[in-house]
Amino acid sequence: QVQLVESGGGLVQAGASLRLSCVVSGSVVSINAPNWYRQAPGKQRELVASITSGKVTNYTDAVKGRFTISLDNAKNTIYLQMNSLKPEDSAVYYCNADVLFTPWSLRNFWGKGTLVTVSS
Repeated sequence: QVQLVESGGGLVQAGASLRLSCVVSGSVVSINAPNWYRQAPGKQRELVASITSGKVTNYTDAVKGRFTISLDNAKNTIYLQMNSLKPEDSAVYYCNADVLFTPWSLRNFWGKGTLVTVSS
């Protein structure tokens, strides 16, 4: 079965950088339309960054110019580079993607999340 496992979260000061990784394991054929979401305490989960099927990257306004999403197909890993972090970026970050896996099934999967805390 396919699993998505995030890592790279932690406690940092405002202005610092972190790189989140999401390793997709299992009988993976391809990773499609990867996304990063986040959920802060008491708030709804929100879409932070995505790569469309046309390889276009999109970002929520709050992170534009600071965050970069990427996909390494050779490593089956989705990344989120986060620069100039702010306290309001504190949240649990989740990766999500449509995964084509053998024997030729396509499903949407979620990771369990990694916690990012930014202190002021």
